[in-house]
Amino acid sequence: MARTTSDIVIDAPADRIMAVIADFAAYPGWATGVKTADVVAAGADGRADQVHFVLDAAPIRDEYDLGYIWNGDNSVSWSLVEKGKMLTSMDGAYVLEPVDGSQTRVTYQLAVDVSVPLLGMLKRKAEKVIIDTALKGLKKQVEAL
Repeated sequence: MARTTSDIVIDAPADRIMAVIADFAAYPGWATGVKTADVVAAGADGRADQVHFVLDAAPIRDEYDLGYIWNGDNSVSWSLVEKGKMLTSMDGAYVLEPVDGSQTRVTYQLAVDVSVPLLGMLKRKAEKVIIDTALKGLKKQVEAL
């Protein structure tokens, strides 16, 4: 499964960005299409191990669970642990790298498979839109805090 990747520079340190990424209850306020994001299980560090999502991003409406693996404030990766009606596979990651001073480059990687057939080109374009929207929302949310 090929991954689509994009990045953005956010004017904040990695720990502040990762705190926003880990705050799933706030996702409906900034993550386009996310109606709810409920932590199902948390790890010893308090960060989510599994999250149940309700997505309404026309034309995709679905519910699914993602499992998370955290690497401090450096990266987080996830994969689909409970399939939805449309989503059959999802693997992604945020990778955070310090840039000048207090800025951080956030790279988002995503690979998605859905139950309806899509041409590879259309699938990559959809992934790119998802990634770019998520990165812009994340930047706006972090820099507003």
